[in-house]
Amino acid sequence: MTLSMPVLHRRGIDVTLFACVLALVAIGLVMIYSASSIVAYDRMDDSAYFLKRQAMWIALGLAAMWLARSVHYQRLRRFTIPLLLLATLLMVLVLVPGIGRVAGGARRWITVGPASFQPVEVAKLALVLYLAHFVSRRGLAIRDLRRGVLPPLAIAGVFALLALRQPDMGSALVLSGVAMVALFLGGAQVLHLTAVAAASIPLIAVVILAAQYRLQRVLAFLDPWRDPQGSGFHIIQSLLAFGSGGLIGVGLGASRQKFFYLPESHTDFIYAILGEELGLLGTIGLLALFALFAYRGLRIARAAPDRYGALLAAGITASITGQAILNMGVATGVLPVTGIPLPFVSSGGSSLAVTMVQIGILLNISQYAHERASSAPESSEPARAWGTV
Repeated sequence: MTLSMPVLHRRGIDVTLFACVLALVAIGLVMIYSASSIVAYDRMDDSAYFLKRQAMWIALGLAAMWLARSVHYQRLRRFTIPLLLLATLLMVLVLVPGIGRVAGGARRWITVGPASFQPVEVAKLALVLYLAHFVSRRGLAIRDLRRGVLPPLAIAGVFALLALRQPDMGSALVLSGVAMVALFLGGAQVLHLTAVAAASIPLIAVVILAAQYRLQRVLAFLDPWRDPQGSGFHIIQSLLAFGSGGLIGVGLGASRQKFFYLPESHTDFIYAILGEELGLLGTIGLLALFALFAYRGLRIARAAPDRYGALLAAGITASITGQAILNMGVATGVLPVTGIPLPFVSSGGSSLAVTMVQIGILLNISQYAHERASSAPESSEPARAWGTV
């Protein structure tokens, strides 16, 4: 299939978005060293182990981001189906004993040589590309339940079920949420989306009740002090970290919770360590950076020259921002523990690398912002919230 692309005039990238991402990555590098130095020295006999590892992934991520920025976003459409199939294959392979690596009771990683990666991160990128492609090409048919809403939800549902098998409920929620956001912005009827959301409630209840640890996490969310040494331990230690930080924090590097009190202090609960060391002002500052990122991302989506670019930019922004909200919600006790990293900030190679590729795509779209290409195939179909794109 030949994809026709409108003639667009290239501008500079969104410098504000780029600076915001660099700031988040820099904060993450500092906090990873602070949060992981004790654990790294105890396990690896090198307090800078996770710092060095993250620095390597940042370098690779920046290179991948710049490469993605140089590829016209419309050209990505031809890779949509192959990437979708690859992501599905990897999500299945990670569940196979001997291929998927088990850590912390979850089978989420595939090891290739000295490095390991999480297939679910590839699935997130593949789903965002697929949703933008499908919704933009479907046009007004997106308002039809059978032809417009159910096909992309089925794809997202398969990925979500495979993520739950790892188990990784946090990523399953992100995948499902991104699909709903893309359909809403693409013009799907609110009644259809509401019906799907209502129908998913019993399924979510079954998923929670099917695994004892998930039920315990929900109960710990409702009352962590019911089992302070068990299911409530994570959230209690996280809240103690925030409480100890007060307004301005105990000082960078002076956290006490990282001394084997708060599990996963450099990954899932790094926001709590930041709150302890930099206080309420530090947490608000990080939250403000993510808010700025979301604003610039949606601004790029609104100004994209065609519907595909608008949906792609919105999907990337929703995926990254939604994951950040989920992580910070867990750390502050607003949401049950799900075990999902904080984008740009938490330690993790594959998560950072794929996220930086998405940033590269977002920056590429920003180069063509404010152009109105009436010759674009999708331009006659308005996307909700953007007006005519």
